[in-house]
Amino acid sequence: MRDNPALVAAAERGPVVPVFIIDTSDTNWAPGGASLWWLHHSLAALRNRLGALSLFKGDPRVLLPQIARASGATSVHWNRCYEPHAIARDTDIKAALKELGVEAQSFNAALLHEPWQIATGSGSPFKVFTPYWRAASAKDSAAPLPPPSSIDVRDVAGGDRLDDWRLLPRNPDWAAGWDRIWTPGEEGALDRFESFVASDLVRYGEDRDRPDLQHTSRLSPHLHWGEISPRQIATHLALAVEGNPAIRSGVDKFMSEIGWREFAHHLLYHYPSLPDRNWRAGFDAYPWRDGAADLEAWQQGRTGYPFVDAGMRELWQTGFMHNRVRMVAASFLVKHLRIDWRRGEQWFWDTLLDADLANNAAGWQWVAGSGADASPYFRIFNPVLQGEKFDPDGDYIRRWCPELKELSNADIHAPFKAKAEALARAGVVLGKTYPRPIVDHDAARQAALAGYRQVKDGAVQPPPAGL
Repeated sequence: MRDNPALVAAAERGPVVPVFIIDTSDTNWAPGGASLWWLHHSLAALRNRLGALSLFKGDPRVLLPQIARASGATSVHWNRCYEPHAIARDTDIKAALKELGVEAQSFNAALLHEPWQIATGSGSPFKVFTPYWRAASAKDSAAPLPPPSSIDVRDVAGGDRLDDWRLLPRNPDWAAGWDRIWTPGEEGALDRFESFVASDLVRYGEDRDRPDLQHTSRLSPHLHWGEISPRQIATHLALAVEGNPAIRSGVDKFMSEIGWREFAHHLLYHYPSLPDRNWRAGFDAYPWRDGAADLEAWQQGRTGYPFVDAGMRELWQTGFMHNRVRMVAASFLVKHLRIDWRRGEQWFWDTLLDADLANNAAGWQWVAGSGADASPYFRIFNPVLQGEKFDPDGDYIRRWCPELKELSNADIHAPFKAKAEALARAGVVLGKTYPRPIVDHDAARQAALAGYRQVKDGAVQPPPAGL
């Protein structure tokens, strides 16, 4: 209801028929299982807030004109999406509505700035984050809108019942307990944001990389699903700094993370092949392994590297993974196991509650070294050292890998190096209660570097914008 320009514009015109359509025409990137869980609860919360919400399933190109005719609508309003499929779809919808004599208006609600509003001095898209965010930060964004002062909500016949969509998992219910962790919906988003500002923001810059401390915002699912907007966040934080200058460094760092989200959408808009193709074409030469058994071990948190395994189990059990651990786990798949980044991208798409096409694709290409402003190919995270640095007491590992909880802090990050008596005291039997490493770090690093040498420097060029 807050900062929803499409809703505000519609409410100013007269009675409003709120509609949500599950788009079945996007066969490449249909929402994954975790996303559908969130969607169910978010739609229920929105329906409760609005008082009515008509639900449909199918191709919006067909359905929206039908709904407009059935409801007698004179105008249709929505907030823009920037995925390639959504851009093409919405263009077709506007044309179809125009033929019916129905006005169509779309608005920006998801970003501080539209992807085409931030450009280099020559007018081309930015390819490096730092100058992009410098330019974006210097440009004022629109102020967030309050909810409509009044709204006359109507229903339309022929809609579906939410429960009939069967978005929630059954037999088994692998999301059992998620409702104790997450509160989808606008009120849940605002509560989470207020808690973050009050409790975590002052140390965000120092502690954001510590998964054992949980000082991150955990707002990414709410942002993805439009339950809170970046304009609300930016405006509130600017006011919060005025009242408490001590949080300025935390605010600056957190806003740069919002900036990464903006940059990812900027890249996806200008380079729509980002989720499917190497941004740097030279990486097409990289010799990926099939590694089906290794992929499965990674997905299930059975790599033998506790910091990686803890992250993959957190993902499966909560629909979320701490950002530092995401980088390490992704690097392990791409650079230790030499499995194509697109296999990891697909797994995250299915299991993350905040699965976002732009963020997911840009993040995986960053890790692989094939994307814009990417991590250097020779930067290969050592999962043991990363765990020792960012989970120094092993609390994160103990939470998600409880079979290792009795190991000392010195042994928990690399149980395969622990002495036999230490393993025995902790009740750990390598290969039985906890797996041995599926790959040796040093050997994997050398193999990865050998593969990257096949990527010729002269061929590592980005695609032309718009292709």
